[in-house]
Amino acid sequence: MTAIQKQRVRVNEQIRVPEVRLIGPDGQQVGVMPVKEALARAVEAHLDLVEVAPQASPPVCRIMDYGKFKYQQSKKLQEARRRQTVIQVKEVKVRPKIEEHDMAFKLRNIRRFLADNDKTKITVIFRGREIAHTDRGFRLLQKMAEALADVATVEQDPKLEGRSLSMIVAPKAGPPSPPKGGGATS
Repeated sequence: MTAIQKQRVRVNEQIRVPEVRLIGPDGQQVGVMPVKEALARAVEAHLDLVEVAPQASPPVCRIMDYGKFKYQQSKKLQEARRRQTVIQVKEVKVRPKIEEHDMAFKLRNIRRFLADNDKTKITVIFRGREIAHTDRGFRLLQKMAEALADVATVEQDPKLEGRSLSMIVAPKAGPPSPPKGGGATS
């Protein structure tokens, strides 16, 4: 939500202050005048008197088409929502006794997630007596971080939580990739 939508905008007869600083329809400052005179000028121009800065002393009002103003604000908000990127956190789970081929497969998946601009949580799960060898898990995560050093940065260092050890890697900062979605390009 924009600041204009969060605070209630007063229009025409809703403005209940003795005098206002008026800005004309062309953007030129007209000056300080009684609100009734400002309202008369707005009616004369077939437009609305809109309070744009109620916190100022005296409040600043502008002569404009309020319906068109609201429409433009909603379009700006829609465009901002469309352009924002959603970063997902994907998770890859491994065991401390992972074989070389399996690790290469997991690393390939992590690289694909990072290429899609998603953060990735790498989790080493310990079962049974494996928890006694957490150092193996730390070494495994360190080895994976080194293998991904060209495309990723470690955002959260390995942390042991119960029977799992996890680390978060994020894509390296670079030129922004195009947003996900099936948008057609010309």
